[in-house]
Amino acid sequence: MTQPPTSSIVRARDWMFRDRGTGAITIAQWPNLPLWLFLGFTLAAWLAGGAEPIAGWMGIAADVALGWWAIDELLRGVNPWRRLLGLATLIGLATLVTLRSGG
Repeated sequence: MTQPPTSSIVRARDWMFRDRGTGAITIAQWPNLPLWLFLGFTLAAWLAGGAEPIAGWMGIAADVALGWWAIDELLRGVNPWRRLLGLATLIGLATLVTLRSGG
């Protein structure tokens, strides 16, 4: 018995969003350690307000954690969408860090 033909839109959606390991559609996932660290450091920097150097160090730690998450997604994302998300986050983070440093 043959499978009914699927549209190119369905094939593209499956290619982009389907988890290669489980076969499930994966757009977002429960945060992993680097993302939890990013959220925690961001909250700590916000709570510290302008209290230097604590707020500055917490901001740097948040950037490092987000970079770690983005590289992990780029290299080990479960589908192309997650890898693109990692790449976009890395580009955005690099741009933000460059702008902050006055470059």
